[in-house]
Amino acid sequence: MHGTNGGEDSPSLTTNRTMEIVTALLLLVVSAVIMYGSREIGAGWREDGPAPGFFPFYVGLILGIASLVNLMAALRSGDVDSFVSRNAFGRVLAVLLPATLYVALIGGVGHGDVGIKGLGIYVASFLFIVGFMTTIGREPVWKALLIALVVPVSVFVLFEKWFKVALPKGPLEAWLGLA
Repeated sequence: MHGTNGGEDSPSLTTNRTMEIVTALLLLVVSAVIMYGSREIGAGWREDGPAPGFFPFYVGLILGIASLVNLMAALRSGDVDSFVSRNAFGRVLAVLLPATLYVALIGGVGHGDVGIKGLGIYVASFLFIVGFMTTIGREPVWKALLIALVVPVSVFVLFEKWFKVALPKGPLEAWLGLA
């Protein structure tokens, strides 16, 4: 299927070759960071055995060598197969962006003095389930609301009451005296 985008009707955003090059370069950077950090804490051999950075240094070195091999292979490759089409990438983002927002809603987000307090896992789950079921799943609102209520309540009972594991709570749980 050279030059195709996997049967999609939308154009390819990038090729497998490009993504292999990008991945190899990113792993080379990770390798360099590992090796540098290992040298900072000591990557040699001491009288009593290996220094703390000895094994991480060599793991980073092996990762770097493997990344260089993959980079060279990708640069020589003529692979023009599509990595992802525009439509497929849109579907990935349709799941990734709400999931990212969901995580942010659980714990809140902030930088320095600016921040938004989290809603906790139960309220965030309710909102996520309703939003996902109605927009992506195209389910009726009544069904989304029912499931979005049953799931967090069930999770609360299971974890908080039965297993005695506290999950992140927000202002609603505090107001209800459940925090």
